[in-house]
Amino acid sequence: MNNKEKKKIQRSWMLYDFGNSAFATIIMAAVFPVYYSTVAAAGLDETTATSYWGYSQSIAVLIVAVLAPLLGAISDFTSAKKKFLQFFAFMGIIASIFLAFVGEGDYLLASVLFIVGSIGFSGANVFYDSILPEIADRNEMDKVSSSGFAYGYIGGGILLLINIVLILNPGWFGIASTTIATQISFVTVGLWWFIFSIPLIKNVKEEKKNVGKRDKPYAIIGFIRIKNTIKDIRRYKQLMIFLFAFWLYNDGISTIIRMATVYGSSIGINSNDLIVALLITQFVGIPFTFCFGWLATKITAKKALYVTLFTYLGIVIIGYYMSSALHFFILAICVGMVQGGAQAISRSIFGSMVPDNKQAEFFGFYGISSKFAAVMGPFAFAFIGQVTGNGRFGILSLIVFFVAGMVILRYVDIEKGIQEAKI
Repeated sequence: MNNKEKKKIQRSWMLYDFGNSAFATIIMAAVFPVYYSTVAAAGLDETTATSYWGYSQSIAVLIVAVLAPLLGAISDFTSAKKKFLQFFAFMGIIASIFLAFVGEGDYLLASVLFIVGSIGFSGANVFYDSILPEIADRNEMDKVSSSGFAYGYIGGGILLLINIVLILNPGWFGIASTTIATQISFVTVGLWWFIFSIPLIKNVKEEKKNVGKRDKPYAIIGFIRIKNTIKDIRRYKQLMIFLFAFWLYNDGISTIIRMATVYGSSIGINSNDLIVALLITQFVGIPFTFCFGWLATKITAKKALYVTLFTYLGIVIIGYYMSSALHFFILAICVGMVQGGAQAISRSIFGSMVPDNKQAEFFGFYGISSKFAAVMGPFAFAFIGQVTGNGRFGILSLIVFFVAGMVILRYVDIEKGIQEAKI
């Protein structure tokens, strides 16, 4: 493969992030959470609506966590990462479009469709992540991974900007109300995701591996390989330590992403301000994601990751005292500065310590460590907020996840982990 062809494949991979990030931005973070609390959950008090949203998040990621290792192991056996990615992507695309049918008081339908869409989004990402080691050498993983997240910021940000104009000015487009404009925005997410999936499907060629003759059903093969992976992964001590650290701090990150707008709404911040703040996060994130990819090469990936995590600690503490739209805008800028960097560096650190020919299998465990962990953050946020009747105590609980993750991260020796992967 020549350099020009390699770059084309990498861009095609990144464009998938450009497309599917519309779901993360509009459905998970910006527009749909506000729509859920103000329209779908109309009639419920604010704390209950916030808690139901948190429980919906936990159910979605729990299902994905159970599926991820099985599907990762099966895809390694069949060399079918792209097929599984397409299946889950189409699940998310269809669920996004069907959210347009959620009306006032339909919080149960909203939760079900959100859960289905989240399974599609997260399930597809397991296979998307596992393709990274096949299209990028170890010495360029930081750069390619960071660029993928930057593409995601750009794609999600562009569509969010379009939808903000649509929602705030429905009359310009001959639309009768803001509610209908918002429902149309959910349809655009599905279409955007589909269109920018096409380059990956068309141009990324999956490596064919000689894995032997299949003599059992795929499901049984999957469970056998999971069992073997559990035994096998213990050989890679540094990888295991990193997974535990990632499990904890990424739970805090994903909870902030998923709960920010609902939390802001519950303390009285205007819905338009919430959506604009998330747009700010998207566009601040574009240059800073590239910056952290560069920073990782200068001060090491681990130190760059610590910079992002200490920033998140400050975000949580400020979030507890937040009381105005200005505060939310400041926090949105801070999150934009570190969100993409933290996720991209984490993915590349993990990828650098993964053994050859086990990418999907081990990335399935990477999916577990983020998805199973991500059950706890929204649940803790929702449960503590519901029990105390104050969502501020919910956000404060995230300090535990960040501190514990950083403590464990201290014991990760990345260079040693890279050597362990070659044994």
